[in-house]
Amino acid sequence: MEIYKTKLLGAVFATALLVGCASTDTSDDTAAAIAAEQAAAEAAATKAAEEEAARKAAEEAASLQSIFYFDFDQATLSADTRAALDAQIAVLKDSNAKVRLEGHADERGTREYNMALGERRANAVANYLVINGVARYRIEAVSYGEECPMDPGSDDSIWSQNRRVELK
Repeated sequence: MEIYKTKLLGAVFATALLVGCASTDTSDDTAAAIAAEQAAAEAAATKAAEEEAARKAAEEAASLQSIFYFDFDQATLSADTRAALDAQIAVLKDSNAKVRLEGHADERGTREYNMALGERRANAVANYLVINGVARYRIEAVSYGEECPMDPGSDDSIWSQNRRVELK
């Protein structure tokens, strides 16, 4: 935020200096030069504001939950998942970022079934985002099924970590 304020104050000061130091010569060349310098200062201030907004959005997104877990053989969103997604939606509405939803399943079930389950999970998250105002063209949903486990072990606590959708 300090960088933005500094750049904005610098742009305002430079503009004031140019206007204050302008001669009384009203030739078209002088007026055009002043207008061009003012436009450049305004463009620099606008670019700095946009960069600051993008940086803030990236920081907010990094601090939010991006892994959403599911119950065994389910693709329904829990209340906790919906609350975490609501926070993501607030950030996504303020940016033009595209997101990739990667659906996963644990190792139980056939490969084909787990691919379909991972897809249903990713689509459940995608549909929730769309219903709440994120444009569908910004969302890509893919399934990895059981192919990319978070942990390759085989017990209930590990399987619960592998039943997930990751927002990237």
